[in-house]
Amino acid sequence: MRTRSGARAVVAAALAAAIALGTSGCQPAGEPKTPPSSAGNVSQQLGELTVASAGSMKGYSRTHFPHWRDTGKNCDVRDTVLQRDGESIKLSGCNVVGGRWESAYDSRVFTDPADVDIDHVVPLANAWRSGADEWDDSKRGDFANDLTRPQLIAVSLTSNRAKGDQDPSQWKPANRSYWCQYAADWVTVKHYWRLTVTSAEKAALTDMLEGCTWASKP
Repeated sequence: MRTRSGARAVVAAALAAAIALGTSGCQPAGEPKTPPSSAGNVSQQLGELTVASAGSMKGYSRTHFPHWRDTGKNCDVRDTVLQRDGESIKLSGCNVVGGRWESAYDSRVFTDPADVDIDHVVPLANAWRSGADEWDDSKRGDFANDLTRPQLIAVSLTSNRAKGDQDPSQWKPANRSYWCQYAADWVTVKHYWRLTVTSAEKAALTDMLEGCTWASKP
């Protein structure tokens, strides 16, 4: 299974340190053969999620999830993710202007950052319906800019638009070899942020994790 998700947290921390020191270069993320140990027991985490009906969209606005946060002069969290998930990155200061990206959702390859979206694995609107409506904007901003959990990933514009705010019972990546990682990432994010899942969403995640031999390992 090809994935860069396992290196996200480590690389994100390195990038944050580099930006803080005013540097602009970084090494591209590697492609681990196994999920990160920090993912813990994914099946256990899934079992610990609260099952509830989807909440109302009343009052929802993306402005309640302020992003992208600045990470340096003329660059932000989007640039950080582009650097982390890409290869042969070209920079102007710390702003990403070129490179190579393979979208894990559909295996499409891009060399222009303008053709790449930064997807929230758990969409903002889904988070709102799952409990984020009760947070303040500061916490929602932390969620929308979360570089520590596997919440942000560089993908194709078309796959991101097709996904929208749908959960795994409604949309799954076209690249089936990525389903194990996608389900694990979804569970990891929802578990950390204590967001709820619907019964259909939990059933879909359970199905996606079937056969993922590492999903039940500590």
